[in-house]
Amino acid sequence: QVQLVESGGGLVQAGGSLRLSCVASERTYRTYPMGWFRQAPGKEREFVAGINWSGSNTDYADSIKGRFTISRDNAKNTVDLQMNSLKPEDTAVYYCAAKYSVYDSRTSSRSDDYDAWGQGTQVTVSS
Repeated sequence: QVQLVESGGGLVQAGGSLRLSCVASERTYRTYPMGWFRQAPGKEREFVAGINWSGSNTDYADSIKGRFTISRDNAKNTVDLQMNSLKPEDTAVYYCAAKYSVYDSRTSSRSDDYDAWGQGTQVTVSS
């Protein structure tokens, strides 16, 4: 089973930027679609961004479109989330996830489609 470890969270002022990174423990990760989700206190976990196995296809939630960018480096077993123009409503625990679907060219926004999850990293945006 792929193990995922997120990093890069922290406290930032509104309008600032953060870059989250997720490292996978196994090389098989590079064949899976990956996603970023977030969960704010008292709210359901929600989709943020997804990327297919090769990085050629990406998808974003409407709430962050144009501000966040997902990317991956299969040589390094990483998937990153660049977050710009952060808003207080972006405050949440951010999770990366892997979908065990080898060489899948699609992305997925459904959390139920994902099979492995990281422990999460806290992002706090102050106003």
